[in-house]
Amino acid sequence: MATGDTFFDGFLDDYFAESEEHLTAAADALIRLDKSIGHPSAERAAVDDLFRYFHTLKAISAMVELRPAEQLAHHLEHYLRAVREGECTLTTAGSDALIEGTRRLEHIINAHRAKSPLPAIEDVLARIESLVGTHGERPAATSAVADATETGRRWTCRFVPTRELLAAGIGVDLVRKRLGEIGTIVEAAPHVLPDATISFQFTLLTADGIDVVERLGGIPLTVEAETPPAAEPAPAAEPAAVAGAPNAAISHVVRVDLARLDHLMQIVGDMVISRARLADSLSRVERYVPASEWRVVQENAIASDRQLRMLREGIMRVRMVPVGEIFRRMPLVVRDLARENGKRVNLELRGQATEIDKYLIERMMDPVLHLVRNAVSHGIEPPDVRIAHGKPPEGTITLSAAAVGDMVTLEVADDGYGVNEEAVVNKARQAGLSVPSGPLDAAAVLGLLCSPGFSTREETDRVSGRGVGMAVVKAMVEELSGTMALDTEAGHGTRFIIRLPVTLAITDALIGRVGAESFAIPQGSVREVIEIAEADVRQLEENEIVPYRDAALPIIRLSRLFGVESTARTGRLHVFVLGHGSAAMGIAVDRIVGQREIVVRTLADQLVRVDGVSGATDLGDGRVVLILDPAVLARLTNQRPRRVMPDAAAWGRLPANGR
Repeated sequence: MATGDTFFDGFLDDYFAESEEHLTAAADALIRLDKSIGHPSAERAAVDDLFRYFHTLKAISAMVELRPAEQLAHHLEHYLRAVREGECTLTTAGSDALIEGTRRLEHIINAHRAKSPLPAIEDVLARIESLVGTHGERPAATSAVADATETGRRWTCRFVPTRELLAAGIGVDLVRKRLGEIGTIVEAAPHVLPDATISFQFTLLTADGIDVVERLGGIPLTVEAETPPAAEPAPAAEPAAVAGAPNAAISHVVRVDLARLDHLMQIVGDMVISRARLADSLSRVERYVPASEWRVVQENAIASDRQLRMLREGIMRVRMVPVGEIFRRMPLVVRDLARENGKRVNLELRGQATEIDKYLIERMMDPVLHLVRNAVSHGIEPPDVRIAHGKPPEGTITLSAAAVGDMVTLEVADDGYGVNEEAVVNKARQAGLSVPSGPLDAAAVLGLLCSPGFSTREETDRVSGRGVGMAVVKAMVEELSGTMALDTEAGHGTRFIIRLPVTLAITDALIGRVGAESFAIPQGSVREVIEIAEADVRQLEENEIVPYRDAALPIIRLSRLFGVESTARTGRLHVFVLGHGSAAMGIAVDRIVGQREIVVRTLADQLVRVDGVSGATDLGDGRVVLILDPAVLARLTNQRPRRVMPDAAAWGRLPANGR
């Protein structure tokens, strides 16, 4: 049974992946359906799509014997069929029941994946049955049978997967898809054969006169025509083992476990380190090799570098998924919260095709969800308030994504109240938080909003009032080596900007040296590199600042931050400029070594983790190089007491910072 269990576990992975696809598509269709109530043509299209999704979910849930999911999908399908056939009218209550049923279906599948207790479904089933009422036949309590008329011809189709068939792209997903195109799958179930292999049996209902064997197009199934219960039964067809060409209707999509891609990326990372060591060794023997022979070695090394980079980029592209995976869940959330809070909200989605590493997608799902919920709960005003302020009654939340180089930007914006700085300061002081004196810039306001325990909400609802949300959002962004910024205007709205690296595994970095130590900083975080004279550094309380583009740039010296003795004797510093606007800062080093491709090794051990360091890497010489975390370094800088940056006229009155 070991072989069969292993195969069935793999089949379960396919089930979870396919269920997620259908549930995501169903969420989109539910939003279209909710907006199309009262518009028959648009409503019918959404109903047809949902009917197809739930029909498939019912069939594949039956194959893995997840009966609650099968039963709930069957009831949802039954209600949609009643709507299609005019037995009942789609109402807002019906749309709500479909949304709740879809949500419960997702919870069941997720619980089955996590091997945790399954949620109850009786209340949802009762809601759906009450909508259908006396129209139509009540759906069976547990049924793997599709809602299809029994007129026509029934076939029993058996598929036994093998390694050869799977390698050729012929799996149970393709078989189920092809059978669904030929007729209606009225039953589907897996069976363990005596030799411990898995067989899948489908009962197919087709119109009279259809030859299933011919229509399969070469897919290898054993097909039997069932004898109809008529007075003169048609002779059963002999089992036909169909041998097919492996190229027939092969799917062009292959699902790959993320752990396998992680393993491949780890191998590529080891190759990057080995390549760096080889380059270091070649540089030491160059002077001993004749120039004519060295050119050949150099050409081969360059070709290997190019091929390795192409391999790395290819694997990274496989790991990339559209950020729309995050966005698609938001419309239903906005709809529910807007109704709960008595608000009217329109959600705009932009840049859904922007791609980001699958790992980052999974980690950013909850932070983005929290920002969207806050926008509905805290940001958008009620309709009467908006009208009184000359705004349209319907507020707008915009969720957008864009990629620039090795960074991706996620923005959550609303056209609501905006952040009230005075209220934030008062709440912060009541909570015992340290509040800078004088006017606050956007970075300082964001720092207060993201303080643990901070909340401006007087009452507690299911979205707000817990006092930990924004702190968790910022912590997650910084854990992913990203940054978060705030842009707000009272009465006009709020915008949260999150910048993240596209991937965390292998990246390009700039290498700086301080004394005998080298540090790496992700290239995507660096805005530009400047060189400054030591004499231009000015002291402002506990901060050092330098002139930068008609403004002042706070800098932090790595030599002082990490206690490393500086060996710079030229009177000049090299500075990495990070961030934008008022959040800009500089990291000063003795000199810049150059740009390198690095493998990021995270520091998971709490005993060796240090603020400002996100990981470590090896440049090929065997020495560990620390990777700096720009977001944490910026926070360390902002935690110091700071005044408003001086203008050009006041610059000369600041004391020079002698070393």
